[in-house]
Formats: sequence, structure tokens, C-alpha cells
Amino acid sequence: MLEKISNAITNSIKKVTNALFVDKKLIDVIIKDLQRSLIEADVNVQLVLDLTKKIREIAINEKIKDVEKKEQIISLIHKQLKEIVGEGKQLNLSKKTKILLLGLYGSGKTTTISKIGFFYAKRGKKVCALGLDTQRPAAMDQLEQMCEKAKIKCFIDKKEKDPIKIYKHFEKDLEDFDLVLIDSAGRDALNKELVNEIKKIEKNLKPAYRILVISADIGQAAKKQAYEFKQSLNIDGVIITKMDGTAKAGGAITACAETKAPIFFICSGEKIHDIESFDPDSFISRVLGMGDLKSLLEKVQTAIDEKQQKRIEEKFKEGKLTLEDFYEQIESMNKIGSFDKLLSMVPGFSQAKVPKEVIEKQEEKMKKWKYAIQSMTKEEKENPEIFDKQTSRISRVARGAGVVTSEVRELLKQYKIMNDLIKSQKTIEGIQEGKMDKKTMIKIAKKFKGKIKI
Repeated sequence: MLEKISNAITNSIKKVTNALFVDKKLIDVIIKDLQRSLIEADVNVQLVLDLTKKIREIAINEKIKDVEKKEQIISLIHKQLKEIVGEGKQLNLSKKTKILLLGLYGSGKTTTISKIGFFYAKRGKKVCALGLDTQRPAAMDQLEQMCEKAKIKCFIDKKEKDPIKIYKHFEKDLEDFDLVLIDSAGRDALNKELVNEIKKIEKNLKPAYRILVISADIGQAAKKQAYEFKQSLNIDGVIITKMDGTAKAGGAITACAETKAPIFFICSGEKIHDIESFDPDSFISRVLGMGDLKSLLEKVQTAIDEKQQKRIEEKFKEGKLTLEDFYEQIESMNKIGSFDKLLSMVPGFSQAKVPKEVIEKQEEKMKKWKYAIQSMTKEEKENPEIFDKQTSRISRVARGAGVVTSEVRELLKQYKIMNDLIKSQKTIEGIQEGKMDKKTMIKIAKKFKGKIKI
């Protein structure tokens, strides 16, 4: 959804920036492009017409002193898009916080619990999950498996059918945790039985937040769902799942905005770290092809283990990085996502037309390097210099990894270049403190020019 709408809108903006002058005819062309792309993203037709009418009127009739018409139109598009996606909302977590997650069947509630748990556990919170979905077969098993992936504690009782009894049984255990994520039962539709069950849970558990989990693939139907839950259960906000691979995501996001239900998080993949806090400015920046460093850094923080990162930093200070460390960095990059997804978040690169085959080639190369490192002995990983003395080891590693020897040699070459770079303490200190002089920078640039391949 993001890629499609982003391409259409950035093309419109390019028409504005490349035009010699902005006239009524150009504004009409841009308005049609915007309408087409937003409707294709399943945004409500009336909402699109109201939005584009406002942009057209202001673009034609209003003039701002000292601001070019081109800049005014781009600013207008940003402002109006932000208005239709609504406000994001951050969870304000106290020392002891309970969050009750609600949703219909298939919304991705259980998976979302593990993602939120992983998200906050990485930020130093002691997190657990409580399974109170006694309606859906295997709901407890799924929660248990997902919490295992997220490495958070899970409290379930597969035999008990009364959610309140399950809570009472684990009530004292839950006091040891900063954040308790509660999985509740769903239904095919919001009915009286479900409302009564949730109200009963709410009365006994007294959660700080009641959050509705909605699947992006329901599109504009999210409006009705968000409205009904808000009226019946007074929800505090929404989490939108399955943002990847659906053209209806625009409908779900704008529908929530129309019902004044703020969005806390969006989930855009199957992996445990595919969750990000919803920030309207960052979201619109990505839609406009301007990148989103904030979300990228958030993904990096979620994917990389804090202890592991500190250990790598120490290695950098010592000026010695082993292939084991190099492998850990490759693993961390794989956790964050595809090169394509990463580039879309980096300002400047988000609009760069990096050929798909180049991205695929790089991803394939990373996989082969990973397999090669996995095929090495502990001694080889810790002391890669051994390959210079005993080159026959390269053939053995290549056979074990199912790659050719030239690919192993390229890995070792790139590792050596990186290690040579970090061995210079002056270089490290200069980078860290921002005190590197021009002469040193030129020297480094000449030394490593064309050697580091990305």
C-alpha cells in the first residue's frame, strides 16, 4: 500500500518541482493524480474529494508572502494527508500497567501481543502475557508459542473456561511485572455476549488501556468496527495489523481517524519485530518518499540485543572484530527487514530508484556470507587470519556452505577491510568525537575507495 501510494504522490510532487511555473492546468493534473492514488489505497471517496477540493482552492486562490507556489502546494499536500491519517498516540506506561487487547476473529490479536511484548522488553520493561481467550480452540497454545518467540513470560490455563478464574489464579504472579498484556476472546462480530464478557474482564482486571486490534485488509470496514467498539467498550485506541501486502491499508488508517480512534502501533509483517509506534509525521514522510529515520532507528533498537551491542562496541574500541561478530551484525540486519524496506526509510534513498536486481543481489550475497560463516570452525571465526596461511580451508568452507570459493574470498576481503578500518584508534576517536581533520578523512577515503562493497 505504502509503495503504491508513495510512487503516485512523489510523481505528483516531481511535476510541481520540475514545472517552470505553476498554473491552474498543472494543479488540476496533480489533483487527479492524488485522487487516483488515494482511492486506489481504499481511502473513502468522499474524504478524497473533500481533501483534494481543499488543496485545489487554496493552491489557486491563496498566496503566501515569501513562499513560492511550488513550496506552498507541497506543504499543503503534507498538511492535508496528515489530517486524514489522524493523530498517533503513545502509551504512557506507569510502573505497573495492564493492557487489554480486543478484536474480532482474524485480526491478529495474539500475534500482536507477542510483538508488543518484544517491543517493550527490548526497552527494559519486565513484560508478561495473560491468556484469557477461552473461546477459540488452540488460542492458549498460540499465545504460548508466540510468547516463546518474544522471550516473555506467558500465563495460561488450558483447562479452565472462566477468564476471571484464570486471572485470579495468576493475580499474585502478575504483580512481579511492569507490563501485563491481556489476550481476550474474539467473535465473528461484536455482539452482546462479547461485550458482556469484556466488561466483566475489565471490571475485575482494571486495565490502564483497552486497545482494539484491527486488520488492515478490512479497509473502510474498519470505520464501523472502530466506532462500535468505541461506543460499546470505550476503547482508548487502535493497533492496525497486516499493513504489508494489502491495498486497503489506506482505508483502515483513515477510517480510524474518522472515528477519532487514535492509532498506537502499526504492524507490517510476520516477524516478531515488525511493529512500530504510529507517528503521523513519519508515516506521511514515507508516503511522500522522504524517508523515516525515526522508525528505522526504532526497528534497529528492537532487533538488536542491548548486551550484544555493548559487546560489539567494546570490540570496536579494542580494534578487533572477529567473523563471529561480523556474523552477528548480518543476523541483526536480517532481523530488521529487507534492503528494500530499509532503503524506503532512509531520507534520500527513499526516492532513489535502486534497481530491484541490485537489492536482490545484495540480499543473496548476505545469505551466502551467513552460510559461509556458519560453516567455519570456532577457531576460524575468531582468527580469520588463519585462512591466509592455510588457503585449503576456504575450499572446505565453500563446500560446507554450498557456495563458490570466490564468494568466501570476497567475505574475507570485506571483513579484512572493515577490521583495518577499526584498528585505527585515531579514526574511531575522530568519528565518535567529530574531531577528524580534513587531511585524515582524505587519507581514509583514498585508502578504502572502491574497496567496501555495499
